[in-house]
Amino acid sequence: MVADNKIYETVIWPYRLLGNILLLGCIWLITFGVITIRHNLVGKQIDSLLSQIYQTTAVFGWGLDDVTLEGRVKTLKNDVIKVINLKRGENILEIDLQDVCDKVKSLPWVKEASISRRYFPNIIHISIKEKEIKSIWQYKNKFYPIDEDGKIIETDYVPQKNILQIIGEGAPEHFNELLKVVSKDKELYERLKAANYISGRRWNLIFDDVEHGITVKMPEEDFAAAWKKIVKLDRTKGILKRKLTFIDLRLKNKVIVRLNKTDEEAEKK
Repeated sequence: MVADNKIYETVIWPYRLLGNILLLGCIWLITFGVITIRHNLVGKQIDSLLSQIYQTTAVFGWGLDDVTLEGRVKTLKNDVIKVINLKRGENILEIDLQDVCDKVKSLPWVKEASISRRYFPNIIHISIKEKEIKSIWQYKNKFYPIDEDGKIIETDYVPQKNILQIIGEGAPEHFNELLKVVSKDKELYERLKAANYISGRRWNLIFDDVEHGITVKMPEEDFAAAWKKIVKLDRTKGILKRKLTFIDLRLKNKVIVRLNKTDEEAEKK
């Protein structure tokens, strides 16, 4: 019986030793991890090493020579230079391209940006795509440019006559829905001068002239069907070429029109 016990202990001790080693190893790793996180020893060493590398390479011809910019139309060059804050001579390898990209994209006219390094000479190249103005939002006697995503471009802007004007509270948020429908018919879309968002529910569309054009009162629901109706009426009857004050499409199975005053007086005579 005693001999059997000795044989058992002889067989099991290597496993116990291995288990203790693994346990001590886990404890050491956890302890090292806690100390590293608390004091950031590895991070500090890496940062120190990188700093030395950047300083050395800058001396040996890796300094920034220039910054180039393409795609700019409305974005001011000085605004780009100011926001990226890069200085000639600083190490081109040290420049954080993502940080530069984020700064450029923060400019009001910039929709997309890409940044790249070019060497000999050492250049940071910036390529931008600017936002496209799709409409002008008139709100409380002020004008705000609206981009293709229906968002306000936060910058000073002088309105142009050939750009669609939208009016009313909440109009920018619903502009994309409007644009998807009306832009399908190029001819009528080009004649559309203003769109007034009424009471946060529906649109009035004004054709040809903002002050003296024909106003089409669109229904609250099924805007797309009403737009198809006005397209069909204009193609078959030329309804938008007549001297009308407004066309009312709010009733599902009716089209109500009103002649302007001069035509009413002519009819009476």
